[in-house]
Amino acid sequence: MNNIVVITGASSGFGALTARTLAHRGDTVYAGMRQTGTRNAPQVQAAADYAKEHGVDLRSIELDVNAQSSVDAAIGQVVAAHGRIDVLIHNAGHMVTGPAEAFTPEQLAELYNVNVLSTQRVNRAALPHLREAGRGLVIWVSSSSVKGGTPPYLAPYFAAKAAMDSLAVSYAAELARWGVETSIVVPGSFTSGTNHFAHSGHPADGAVEAEYETRYTGLMSQVAEKLAALEPEGADASLVSEEIARIVALPSGQRPYRVHIDPAEDGSEVVSAVADRIRREFLTRVDLADLLSVHPTAA
Repeated sequence: MNNIVVITGASSGFGALTARTLAHRGDTVYAGMRQTGTRNAPQVQAAADYAKEHGVDLRSIELDVNAQSSVDAAIGQVVAAHGRIDVLIHNAGHMVTGPAEAFTPEQLAELYNVNVLSTQRVNRAALPHLREAGRGLVIWVSSSSVKGGTPPYLAPYFAAKAAMDSLAVSYAAELARWGVETSIVVPGSFTSGTNHFAHSGHPADGAVEAEYETRYTGLMSQVAEKLAALEPEGADASLVSEEIARIVALPSGQRPYRVHIDPAEDGSEVVSAVADRIRREFLTRVDLADLLSVHPTAA
């Protein structure tokens, strides 16, 4: 039986690549994106053309993760068509670059909304269906910045991704007894194949940003250049989409809790191994070891 997959932020980057890869594997994939009739209309057409050309079941769907009504409508449409959702992929996100002080609190709140609160909106709409079925998979696309090397001028994005990752960790335990699996996918700093840096936001306080430029001239360009240099030849975003497809294809109960796809090896995998070990040990100490794995249950 093919999987019914919903993926957020699928207009470009990891999301678009993952949607196509999963569709090729035989799944029915709903590529969620906002403004399907306007700004993202070309992406909708590209997905339709791709589906027709390759004979796969790839469908674009209006899904604005910042609006609960849009999320509810999208999830409702999928469930109405298929009676279920098997895989939910939290991929939507946005990056900003610049000195942390130059961002207003409102900008940080907006970034948190896109990267963190969006997952809660989608979960509240979709998880009741997975829990009722007693099975399913939730994949969270995190970032190596959560526990790895963190260059400056990316602080608001790093903080938001860390919050999302923390939420995923808690959800993993809270969904285990419902038979719903969690996999946290941790990409490194891919500088090709995504639009993260190209479409990144900038500080609202230009005066403060200019002051920092007097001491940190050209720092963001330097960081981007060095990150690109750390990537081995041939490393691109398709490594992430292929890994997500591999996880989805695994039998229920055998999906990994956390995987890293980090060609630059910024240290995230090393730190995460310690944090995840401590989690396992602590849950065992408080007699909750059963929350470390799931076993599909009867609906």
